[in-house]
Amino acid sequence: MGLTRGEKLFSVANGLFFIVLMLIMIYPFWYMIMGSLSESDRTAEGGLFLIPAGFSLTAYAAVFQNVSILSGFKVTLITTVCGTAIGTFFSATTAYAISRKRLRGGKLFSLLILFTMLFSGGLIPTYLLVKSLHMIDTYWALILPGTMGAWNIFVMVGFFRGIPDELEEAARIDGANDLTIFFRVVLPLSKPVLATVGLFIAVGYWNDFFSSVLYATEKDMWQLQMVLKDLISNTSAAISQAGISVAVQQQVNPFTVKMASIIVSSLPILAVYPFLQKHFVKGALIGSVKG
Repeated sequence: MGLTRGEKLFSVANGLFFIVLMLIMIYPFWYMIMGSLSESDRTAEGGLFLIPAGFSLTAYAAVFQNVSILSGFKVTLITTVCGTAIGTFFSATTAYAISRKRLRGGKLFSLLILFTMLFSGGLIPTYLLVKSLHMIDTYWALILPGTMGAWNIFVMVGFFRGIPDELEEAARIDGANDLTIFFRVVLPLSKPVLATVGLFIAVGYWNDFFSSVLYATEKDMWQLQMVLKDLISNTSAAISQAGISVAVQQQVNPFTVKMASIIVSSLPILAVYPFLQKHFVKGALIGSVKG
């Protein structure tokens, strides 16, 4: 049965709408790529960049000579990898315990975790706690405060409740204890939700700059986003203090360095997403519908 005239018009209009929406979303990123690849003297004239104005990789050379950028990459990579691993593991263990009906006080624990979504301890108490634990200017200060989130836990709870109880009962008949069931039965079945929550946590750490504002008094402990914030707000001074060779400094302008820095900082997390996409969609849907 063919489509009616109205349905065909709606289908065409719907397709055009999403094409325009896609172009609106893609253009800012495309603009930054083209600007970063353009020659510095031609970008100084301004305008729209649908293609590079000339072609030059000098801005990227300046980025990779920037000691602060490289240091920020190292700090962010360490905090992202460690924070994602720790956060995903403890979110999974907490969610699994809450999802089991036999847990005494399970509803109370759920309410206490839910309470943290509505009310937090506050910025000053959190800072004083981190300071009292002597974690200022350490990686732990950048990792531990953002390790677990209530929303991630409840997404996992919804997923774990969807796993048939018969699997756990069968493993228990074979002599498995709770830890064996969790690690050898539950986790292998939970790749979608683990990938989903892991990606959420990783993006949070990768985009974090406020932790550096609070807990990092030394520049060598700044996360990448904090370095970019400093670079974008005071580009000329940041370039001159970044250890970039004089020859490269003379060939770049602040605009191209800003664009190249943003592109370089965005690529790692964009490169990870395609490998997690199939798990991400499934985990997000299951974890949000069930529970």
